[in-house]
Amino acid sequence: MMTEGEDVPSRDVRSGMSELLGFSSGEGDTSLRPTGQVTIDGDRYDAGYVSSVLSDFLTDERRERIETVLAHRTTSVATVVEGIANLGNVSAVMRTAEAFGFHQFHVIGSDAIYKQSSRTTQGAHKWLDVYQWSSADEAVAALKRAGYRVLATSLSDDAESFEQVDFAQPIALVFGNERDGISDRMGQLADGLVRVETPGFVESFNISVAAAVCLYHAYRAGKEAGVPVITGLELAETRAKYYARSVKDAAAILRRSTSG
Repeated sequence: MMTEGEDVPSRDVRSGMSELLGFSSGEGDTSLRPTGQVTIDGDRYDAGYVSSVLSDFLTDERRERIETVLAHRTTSVATVVEGIANLGNVSAVMRTAEAFGFHQFHVIGSDAIYKQSSRTTQGAHKWLDVYQWSSADEAVAALKRAGYRVLATSLSDDAESFEQVDFAQPIALVFGNERDGISDRMGQLADGLVRVETPGFVESFNISVAAAVCLYHAYRAGKEAGVPVITGLELAETRAKYYARSVKDAAAILRRSTSG
């Protein structure tokens, strides 16, 4: 699932991504298992403590909105982009993933160069857990340890129809480079290849369109299968992160609360 013949002007993969998202490569915890703790501006806190301290700085309406969103958050689907060359496309996939409640988002670097785009994530990255990986091996190993079945989108004749995927189990969906699709290595590591069936002359989609089609289908299929929403430590961590991202100077407030 890719576009054809896109030009890719000079832009460094990781610096471009870091500029877009506002964090540096490798920053934070890359474990996919909840611990009940969160990192805020380099400092580690208990998630419940963060929420209790910052709660008074939120309006009732904001707290209610956060709880409404949390009630539909799930890790049943992890969105993965590999070697995407256009920052605007990464942004679009992030917005789609966030809109459907899939808050685990993985970015795999490559030797490709990012194409500069004036589009932004429109704030979607604030509400996602974003992980950066240097290679397909590293990312796939972490996802499989966390219990995901890794499926990569492909135009290969060996790819199964996307409609046959069982979303009752945790699925990591990999979307490849606009020009070349997934890497050969990802094709070897993935548990399977999937494709969207198209009855028209056009056989492929732009990466952002492909992701929107796949993630919407995953959302509908997940609802029908009754996939679980986040609970326990994962819910506590996500609530704490959302509180921190909603309160101005949250890091300074937390530091003052622990120094007194």
